[in-house]
Amino acid sequence: MDKERSAVINIGGEEYTLVLTTKATKEIAGRYGGLENLGDKLMKSENFEMAIGEIVWLITLLANQSILIFNLKNKDDKKPLLTEDEVELLTVPSDLAEYKSAIMEALYKGTKRNIESETDPKNAVVG
Repeated sequence: MDKERSAVINIGGEEYTLVLTTKATKEIAGRYGGLENLGDKLMKSENFEMAIGEIVWLITLLANQSILIFNLKNKDDKKPLLTEDEVELLTVPSDLAEYKSAIMEALYKGTKRNIESETDPKNAVVG
């Protein structure tokens, strides 16, 4: 998986790659109304149980993107998708702070734009 657009976490002794795909962005938008609302929702969750539920949902969604990509490319050697129950059972609450950082890293990497300067002066915009 492309390290420039992903973050890696460990769940139950196994590494999972978090990737923000267009598919995941669509699901996040459906749940929160857009990526810009995600941070507010995570920071302002009404209670601890709800905050944990949202982080678990996001971890599962983003980790499953790399599994879905793998399965798409390896139709004869598919891996099972991660479930929210598995994430809850294989983690402890202290893991969630680390995962929150990895979620933010994956979201940042998935939405960053590479901006390049024009090297040919005839194409440069002069103000």
